[in-house]
Amino acid sequence: MINKKVANAQEALKDVQDNQTIMVGGFGLSGIPENSISELVRRNVTGLTCISNNAGVDDFGLGLLLQKKQVKKMIASYVGENAEFERQMLSGELDVELTPQGTLAEKCRAAQAGIPAFYTPAGYGTEVAEGKETREYNGKMYVLEEAFKADFAIVKAWKGDEAGNLIFRGTARNFNACMAGAGKITIAEVEELVPAGELDPNQIHIPGIYVKRIFQGTNYEKRIEQRTVRKRD
Repeated sequence: MINKKVANAQEALKDVQDNQTIMVGGFGLSGIPENSISELVRRNVTGLTCISNNAGVDDFGLGLLLQKKQVKKMIASYVGENAEFERQMLSGELDVELTPQGTLAEKCRAAQAGIPAFYTPAGYGTEVAEGKETREYNGKMYVLEEAFKADFAIVKAWKGDEAGNLIFRGTARNFNACMAGAGKITIAEVEELVPAGELDPNQIHIPGIYVKRIFQGTNYEKRIEQRTVRKRD
């Protein structure tokens, strides 16, 4: 029986090195791999290129890596609620490549599927298309986008088994699903880890073939980025 279980984040991320490219799942603070991010902060790896929808907030998520200047380049779809991200981008301290959200997802999915590049209409006629090949199909212009090339993809799932099969929960599925298998090595942290064979095959979102290492995380804060409540009548 294939067993991809490792003891903890320290063992899972032991070979992440300076100046590598990593994909990090999540959307805002939903579904982020909290334990893995904390381990990257602890190890103080630097010069990272991070591919993620955004960079969390100032004091949580990828914002913790930005605070310590561990990231040299962010590839993301928006700046979000992170003031430090904005400050570093505007000051020129951080190289930022803003990518349309759908294109970002498809560049992950293409890497996952082994597709080197694809055409999309998103961004044509804007600075997004500068320096890229464009082509007309059926009277409409498209931009050639290349799939991502990442050393590691780090994802977070609700439940997984020791063979690496993953189940996501609700909106925490987000970019995690298309990033799994999109890096040379995919590391999955899960809230609940069970023996292989215990998950219903019909409920599995990502098969274990895409995952290299899996571990059970602890002490999830699951912070809410913006809490909105209704005023009491």
